[in-house]
Amino acid sequence: MDLSEAEKDYFVNYEELEVHRLMLEDIPRTEAYRKAIFENEVYFKDKVVMDVGCGTGILSLFCAQAGAKKVYAVEASNLANVAEEVVLENNFKHVIEVLHSRVEDVKLPDGIKVDIIISEWMGFYLLHEGMLNSVLEARDKFLKEGGEMFPDFATIHVAPCSLPTYNEKWVKFCGVSLNSFAKHLREAKTKPEIMQVCPDDLLAPSKVVAALDLKKVKISDVDEFSTEHVVGASRNGNFQGVCIWFECTFPQLTDKDQVTLSTEPSCALTHWKQTVIFLPESIEVEKEEPIAYKLDMVRDSESHRRYKLELTLLDPTDVEHPMGCSCYQTKCILVRAVMAEQSVLMDEDIVSDDEGSD
Repeated sequence: MDLSEAEKDYFVNYEELEVHRLMLEDIPRTEAYRKAIFENEVYFKDKVVMDVGCGTGILSLFCAQAGAKKVYAVEASNLANVAEEVVLENNFKHVIEVLHSRVEDVKLPDGIKVDIIISEWMGFYLLHEGMLNSVLEARDKFLKEGGEMFPDFATIHVAPCSLPTYNEKWVKFCGVSLNSFAKHLREAKTKPEIMQVCPDDLLAPSKVVAALDLKKVKISDVDEFSTEHVVGASRNGNFQGVCIWFECTFPQLTDKDQVTLSTEPSCALTHWKQTVIFLPESIEVEKEEPIAYKLDMVRDSESHRRYKLELTLLDPTDVEHPMGCSCYQTKCILVRAVMAEQSVLMDEDIVSDDEGSD
């Protein structure tokens, strides 16, 4: 199949060994996959697995170590040659077959279906430069009915934040005030930035932008997402941007705890860090003051691996607030009071029912 220049560049970029060193040394990432596989070792025994975008082959090796009888390690870039060497080095040539091909072009012998599809397909904010399309095509083409996806569920989260490490250093820089420069710097930020956000810099609870059941979601379902987030600030602070992160969970097929890979600011730092959209101006907010904005994520028409992110600030008085909103607007205070009263009445009814059953 003829590839576009963007697709060719994508695969060439993944031939860079430094990219794979970065991912391998991302311990929260690599350990999450290893733990998810070995916590479900009983399930992997004697199963047929497909590793989509195997890279160096480490996930394929984990699967083989866990007892899989066959692993198809699919890699479109020339790194497939390195994966072959790694498989030989670990004496798993009899289990792992490296397929140097796009998964869309793969044909398994005798129409074989696999029990498990595993892939580390995630990009920044989950979707950027990721290969979810390829994973979903592999699922539809190769996964047995009732088979498992590793991971099997993913969510994207967003929350308003301060960015003191980026903004406050200009207040007094080498004894000079550079607030004017900082203002122009913020205004020039037309693209999201990948950076670490301190959990203490989040200004309010997050909202889920998208929740993807990877056993059911269709490619067309992830073309665009849109969400309005209306929330009361958790503390006084400067609203300077929104922070986006993702979480992936793995199947829980044994009595072991479910494994989650999270890029939330409060979790161990990964190479994905967090994605931040800057506001052109810093907005001072008080505790419980309503913050409202709309976030749109739309797949780029010229490159299916990229998305356009657009942040729109909203007037909190013009939009509907969620039930139980934590802001200080009178209607939200009244709704919270009614909800609290109903909760007390429900607790009293439960106690009364328990006493009546004695």
